[in-house]
Amino acid sequence: MSRNIKKVAVLGSGVMGSRIACHFANIGMEVLLLDIVPKELLPQEEAKGLTLQSTAVRNRIVDLSLNTALQTNPSPIYSKSYIPRITTGNFDDNMKDIASCDWIIEVVVERLDIKKNVFEQVEKYRREGTLITSNTSGIPIHLMAENRSEDFKAHFCGTHFFNPPRYLELLEIIPTSHTSKEVIDFLTHFGDKMLGKTVVLCKDTPAFIGNRIGVYSMLAITHLVEKMELSVEEVDKYTGPAMGHPKSATFRTADVVGLDTLANVAKGLLQNAPEDEANGIFHLPAYLDKMLENKWLGEKSKQGFYKKQKDASGGSEILVLDLKTLDYSGQDKVKSSTLESTKAIDDIRKRMKVFEEGEDKAGIFFRAMHYPLFEYVSRRVPEITDDFYRIDDAMRAGFGWELGPFEVWDALGVRATLEKIKTEEKRLPGQQGEVAPWVHEMLASGCESFYKIVNGVKHYYDLTSKMYKPIPGAEDLIVLDHIRDTKTVWKNAGVTIADLGDGILNCEFHTKMNTIGGEVIQGINKAIDLAEKEYRGLVISNDGKNFSAGANIGMIFMMAVEQEYDELNMAVRTFQNTAMRIRYSAIPVVVAPFQLTLGGGCEFSMHADFVQLHAETYMGLVEFGVGVIPGGGGSKEFALRASDEYKSDQIVQNTLKDRFLTIGQAKVSTSAVEAAALGYLQQGRYAITMNRKRLLADAKAKALELADAGYVQPAPRHNIKVLGNQGLGIVYVGASSMRAGNYISDHDKKISEKLGWVMCGGNLSSPTEVSEQYLLDLERKAFLELCAERKTLERIQHMLTKGKPLRN
Repeated sequence: MSRNIKKVAVLGSGVMGSRIACHFANIGMEVLLLDIVPKELLPQEEAKGLTLQSTAVRNRIVDLSLNTALQTNPSPIYSKSYIPRITTGNFDDNMKDIASCDWIIEVVVERLDIKKNVFEQVEKYRREGTLITSNTSGIPIHLMAENRSEDFKAHFCGTHFFNPPRYLELLEIIPTSHTSKEVIDFLTHFGDKMLGKTVVLCKDTPAFIGNRIGVYSMLAITHLVEKMELSVEEVDKYTGPAMGHPKSATFRTADVVGLDTLANVAKGLLQNAPEDEANGIFHLPAYLDKMLENKWLGEKSKQGFYKKQKDASGGSEILVLDLKTLDYSGQDKVKSSTLESTKAIDDIRKRMKVFEEGEDKAGIFFRAMHYPLFEYVSRRVPEITDDFYRIDDAMRAGFGWELGPFEVWDALGVRATLEKIKTEEKRLPGQQGEVAPWVHEMLASGCESFYKIVNGVKHYYDLTSKMYKPIPGAEDLIVLDHIRDTKTVWKNAGVTIADLGDGILNCEFHTKMNTIGGEVIQGINKAIDLAEKEYRGLVISNDGKNFSAGANIGMIFMMAVEQEYDELNMAVRTFQNTAMRIRYSAIPVVVAPFQLTLGGGCEFSMHADFVQLHAETYMGLVEFGVGVIPGGGGSKEFALRASDEYKSDQIVQNTLKDRFLTIGQAKVSTSAVEAAALGYLQQGRYAITMNRKRLLADAKAKALELADAGYVQPAPRHNIKVLGNQGLGIVYVGASSMRAGNYISDHDKKISEKLGWVMCGGNLSSPTEVSEQYLLDLERKAFLELCAERKTLERIQHMLTKGKPLRN
């Protein structure tokens, strides 16, 4: 794209504005964040002798908003070092500064008159050709563009981020009839590649796509609750992870979003979408009206559908609202044979079929929820979008659904579901029992599903041509689910090795939480064997929710409890050897982690030729938490990296301390950027992918790049400088002082000393150069000794059994 964005102005610093500013800082942008000037002094400002002309006063609102955002958890910013990229100011003094910005984003209060006033000021200072967008969640975009210049209109559209902008993937782009195609194409590209978003092009209709469907679905459930006499606990159990939705499910989500926010969107849809056949859904049920009247708005008012309070013992308990009496009480355990049947089914599509066939309340609810939803979404095409796949994109990226409504419909069978929709008994307002005509036309044309996979690329049914077409951009992605059936070259119970094309293999884990046990170790070694014989490179990644939660602790625990130390020694040695094969194979190995990348997953990443990681990667060596040290090469690797950073005696000690504390405090990065700062990544040997969907394709491209550059197999290191007794003295004194101050336990002290022993190279009289294998042997010995400690077994047992005591 020819347009270059270097500086962004964000007008409005509220909850959304401040966090949007942070996310642009995350990707390296210089950001100007502006808000209104206060009209009155605060008492503390008067006490300091400040006036309304003081800069601190004039920027008080914007500075407070930004500081509040930066203190939230999870953080909106990748690293504190990025905060200086954001400059704050106010509309009166600094609106002129937008002249230097390449993109201006309006995020002020949701009132058309105020937004128009802001845009009038923007036109006085904005350079021609500068992008200008609004983050409105529902005000018609074309109304905001009225009476603006032609250049303004050509470069103006809606860009609706979902909250929180760093973490929710959806970005809706809403053009007007005046918006130039160049602007739409650029924002689509920039949102995808740079901001890491799933970009959904919307029509300028009430609530756009995400909120139109999401709020309909949520409010439909609030009505079903009354019809079916369901409890809050039951609905949240049914509509959580088992159904492929987030843990917050329905009512917890409403509490987080705020019932007032939900009611405002519903009110807007009620008023602005009068021709919607399901308009009655947007009338709130009586219990919701009463909750709003009582100011029970959710988390912001400390109570909503749930309420947290102190129990008799001084601890906290979460009470739940009885929707009939509006009294709070303890939560009841939800039992359902249908839910039990879904537990063993990993494939979400197969799970949907089990839900639909359920004969208890969960099954009845599933049908009563989904059949009207299928009818509703079919009728929104072409009203809110010409391409139904955008509805699925919006629900996955904005509401965290694993499958969008058309994907669920496909899983149940489109044709098989039509008659069921007609005969559904639990009718909702506006439900007619009949889907849109285009669905019948699709089936009549011989197309039996909304989607199909062709040569690894996802296609959708196009209403205009009545044929399947590739989803735009899908050709650039690698989705393992789409190639597994045709490109698998080897597999076992825990791993699938697939041919990505161009001489690159991928090794995919699919154990529970992608933990690393015998099958995964076997699979990685097999993948390297195959790649060295017949291919050019290897990628290690997967399509799971997390890259890897680390080694299979349960397996280690059983060996230690049974005192099978020879077997445990062999298992740890094999793990270490596998990490070393990743580093010293004859072909380039690229590891592509994302989300949780802990323990062994982190160690494998640390040994890769290159790490292509997603921006949201939470990486760490967390073995201290279960009473051991990293035993798969992680302790050795930090000693090696500390050696490479040694420059003087003072730096030697500081480097050792930093690396030691990263392991000793089991530090987990809160972003890919922080993973580098903690030392898990090495300069020049990693790159960050913003969009999770592009991670595997980026990793493959890197493996090809390394192969094309003439990859040479590296040799194991024999020149690692360790400090010996000089470093051990520092470690032992530090551990003793922490124990004396009761900051750590006796067992923590022992673990610390074992780690120090490894990182300092053991009992060496002076700083010495040693080999990697020497350090690996020390690491394995220390790991095994700690596994023999009862305190370690108690910690592992506590983790595995959620607090149940270790039996003698």
